[in-house]
Amino acid sequence: MLQSAIRRYCLAVHALVALIGKSVSLVMPALAFVVAFEVFSRYFLNKPTIWAYDLSLFMFGYIAALGGAYAQQRRAHINVDILYNKVPPRVRSVFNILSFILAIFFMAIVLQMSIGKFEEAIEFNYRRQSEWAPHMHHYWIMMAVASVLLILQLSSDVLEEAVHLVTGKHIIDRSEYEEETVE
Repeated sequence: MLQSAIRRYCLAVHALVALIGKSVSLVMPALAFVVAFEVFSRYFLNKPTIWAYDLSLFMFGYIAALGGAYAQQRRAHINVDILYNKVPPRVRSVFNILSFILAIFFMAIVLQMSIGKFEEAIEFNYRRQSEWAPHMHHYWIMMAVASVLLILQLSSDVLEEAVHLVTGKHIIDRSEYEEETVE
């Protein structure tokens, strides 16, 4: 019963993270368009925009931060393989659990700071120091959401690894994710 509840939780987190990760990837063509438009406007029309640089920074920040949990789900982050690949799978689970718990701690700090920065941005009406001067509060909301997503994904990963450590079996078949990553 506990294993079934853990599996349902992990599958729900996987679905949420995949939905957001795939959705935010749709911002990439818009980012490319904004950058291309700025280049065209600046060099061909000799009329640079005041908004393209700030908008492209925000879009890239959204893509990178909100895509972090999806990258974790797909195990696309950098791994130090010198020792990791030479130990048995259960020892790898211990390594993973320790590193995921450390990452959760770090992301909890990022979440706390993002909420504080959001409150500051609202209170003091923070804007980017540029000619366009867009508001900054939306960026800190996004960082808080990205932190929560990564914490959820990491907690799911901790539970998956703990089940593997105890039972020697995986509760979710990751081969479908690994195949998608390789392609």
